[in-house]
Amino acid sequence: MRDFSVVIPVYNGAKTIERLVIDIERELNSYNYEIILVNDGSKDESAKICLSLSQEKDNLRFINLRKNFGEFNAVICGLSFVEGKYGIIIDDDFQNPPSEILKLFKKAEAEKLDVVYSYYDSKKHHWFRNYGSRAVNFLTTYLLKKPKDLYLSSFKIIHKDIIAEIVKSRSPHPYIDGLIFQVTNNVGRQKVLHNSRDEGQSNYSIKKLISLTLTIIFGYSLLPLRLTFFAGILSIIFALIYMLLYAFSVIPEWGSPIVIFMCGVLMCSVSLVGEYIGNTFLMMSGKPPYIIESVNKKNTKPD
Repeated sequence: MRDFSVVIPVYNGAKTIERLVIDIERELNSYNYEIILVNDGSKDESAKICLSLSQEKDNLRFINLRKNFGEFNAVICGLSFVEGKYGIIIDDDFQNPPSEILKLFKKAEAEKLDVVYSYYDSKKHHWFRNYGSRAVNFLTTYLLKKPKDLYLSSFKIIHKDIIAEIVKSRSPHPYIDGLIFQVTNNVGRQKVLHNSRDEGQSNYSIKKLISLTLTIIFGYSLLPLRLTFFAGILSIIFALIYMLLYAFSVIPEWGSPIVIFMCGVLMCSVSLVGEYIGNTFLMMSGKPPYIIESVNKKNTKPD
């Protein structure tokens, strides 16, 4: 068995992916490893470059997705091909230097951890992404019950046994960290270097932040339903008190405020239940998390 598999989701990484592969080879030349490139519907020459690399290198596999499904979907796809004892997820933008991969591997081996997340003294992300990461970190601390000091970074190492469980997910909107904490709490963290983005701009946007937040809330927690139930109980108590105040002539009328309040509670409740039903429908309808167009490896004819 290989020591580990390096999974790299690629999106518009034509300017960096070849250099990243070369750096990984230089840093890991004494280990038995493989590289898995997953092209997530890139609009540049990424697919062409990845295909060329897959035909040149014995330990590199290239998976081309039929369209853009999203980073988490691409990662799930790549993890399903992992043959190593561990899977290591690293982005294609050089913000996580390949030299830091071995820190995660050695930490996982030394302490027998299922998952090791990276963390940084200083993050070189755009301020908006740093703010979004803090918001998501706060949310996941309470919804996933993760340790408060654990930063859920995209650069991490996962044991093959955990990978075998999380790739079973057929959700069209997977959240890797949510799946991890459904399977194990045996996680740790390791400090690594973090660089400024090597090329281009981050694809992180307010739209993606909102989408991720909704995925975490409605895909991996029942807390919204419980809060809605609690709000319903409070609204009933509020309505009863309001009617008693009216009955004892403390207030002149009770109709309009109560009706507006109850309508608001009902609309929120219906919306929340609708989110859960909608997510269930998407899973039951068979919408796939990703669709593979081709899998390419050296000495095999390109699909």
